[in-house]
Formats: sequence, C-alpha cells, structure tokens
Amino acid sequence: MSFIFWLFIIVVAVAFIGKLIDTYTQGSYDSRDYTEEKDEYDYKYKRKVFLMTKPEHECFDTLVKAVGDKYYIFPQIHLPSLVGHKVYGQSWRGAFGHINRKSIDFVLCDKAYISPVLAIELDDSTHQRYDRHMRDVEVEKILRYAGIPLLRINHFEMRNSANLGALIEKAVAQH
Repeated sequence: MSFIFWLFIIVVAVAFIGKLIDTYTQGSYDSRDYTEEKDEYDYKYKRKVFLMTKPEHECFDTLVKAVGDKYYIFPQIHLPSLVGHKVYGQSWRGAFGHINRKSIDFVLCDKAYISPVLAIELDDSTHQRYDRHMRDVEVEKILRYAGIPLLRINHFEMRNSANLGALIEKAVAQH
C-alpha cells in the first residue's frame, strides 16, 4: 500500500513541477538561438515603406497640431501593450488570446509618466463591415473595463485640429 501512495505522490509532484515550468516559460514560444549571424532564415521580411495608411498619417498630423505639446501620440498600439491581461482568477492565456491581434489607431499618453490617457480609433469605411463592427464593440468593452476612454473619430473630424483638440479634451474630461 505504501508503494502506491509514494508513486501517487511522485506523479502529483512531477505534474505540479511541469505546470510551474510551463507557467514561468509563457511567451518563450521560439527557443532558437538567434545570437549567431545566419545567412538563411525560416522567414523573409522587408521594411515597410509607410508605417501608417494615408488617412492615418493625415490624422496623426492633425493630432500633433491639436495636442502634440500636451500628449505623446503613439500610433497602432496593440491591446496587449495597453491593457493588462494577467488578472487574478482568470485564464491568462485565454485573456491574452482575446486581446491579441487587436490594436488601436492612436493612444495619447501624458508626458510625465507616459501613462495612457485616451485611445483614438479612426473610423474609416472598413468599420461599416459587420465583422469589424463586432470587433469595435469588443474593443470598446475591453477599454471601458480597463478604465481607458475611447474616442472614435471620422474622416471629417480629423481634418480640423481645433475641433479635434476640443473632442479630445471633452473625452479626457469625461473620464
């Protein structure tokens, strides 16, 4: 009887240690050594000519005029960089999977601490699609739960820096 008991204890201990190792190595999906210079890579990459689309660039320029002296403006921020997903009592991997591959067009951060103040989403014609609308609703819920206000602007609102500045100040003040 004691042999079975000790075997059970060993199996449980090995499973527990395996789970701990798995938990602490999250995020290290690719364990290959990239420190040595190689001529051949598994994937090919090229530099993008433009970081933003033309409407996003126009909006960025207007944002700089509207609030560039007050806030830092960061384009195309992925949600995992903006909101924490490691909340006690929930599946961290599940929560990360839910926000992964979602991004915000612009995030305004205060200049003292680089803390997020406002997320801005530029609503272009793609936001009329049903799948995109459902994604937008989900992103709004995530940001609201995280305590980050979201301002949605259309193509016309982004052209006037004074108008855009007023919309931003109103959105920040309401939060």
